[in-house]
Amino acid sequence: MSDSRTRILDAAEALFAETGYEATSTARIALAAEVPKGLVFHYFPQKMDVLLTLIDERTEIEEPPEEPLPPDPAGALRRLASRLPLRASPSMRRILFREADTHRTARDRLTALNRELVRRARRALELTLPGTRGDAARLEIAAATFATVLLYQENLFHLTGDRIDPDALADLITRALT
Repeated sequence: MSDSRTRILDAAEALFAETGYEATSTARIALAAEVPKGLVFHYFPQKMDVLLTLIDERTEIEEPPEEPLPPDPAGALRRLASRLPLRASPSMRRILFREADTHRTARDRLTALNRELVRRARRALELTLPGTRGDAARLEIAAATFATVLLYQENLFHLTGDRIDPDALADLITRALT
């Protein structure tokens, strides 16, 4: 990948996270990337192509490593929280949330990530709380709550400076289920 293309994407990521896609012009991206405006269009024929490329290349959902779960449900959730399966910077996470209302690609990536987090959290809870397997609705709600907080915490921090402790969240959810 060329250095200019990378600088364009880096500049666009920072600007889209700061001011949003609509408020960021290609001229501003070029200026921040220190490249001629025409070079932006060489790599990305339309501004939308910049956003789509950022989402495709910088927000991958990762596969979990093959290893046994901790035996306790809180430990399993803590591990999931520490290994959030989205390979993306906090800026890219802000872009996904900001642009999800108006850009289908961002919404689709957030939807896929949410579903994957819920699936992994539900599976971790099922495996570590075998007595609750028959209570699918409670496990689904617990998994969905855990995923929602994990996904939303970057936006909360950006807006308020407050962080949510994922370990405390894991403990809280586990206590609610036991």
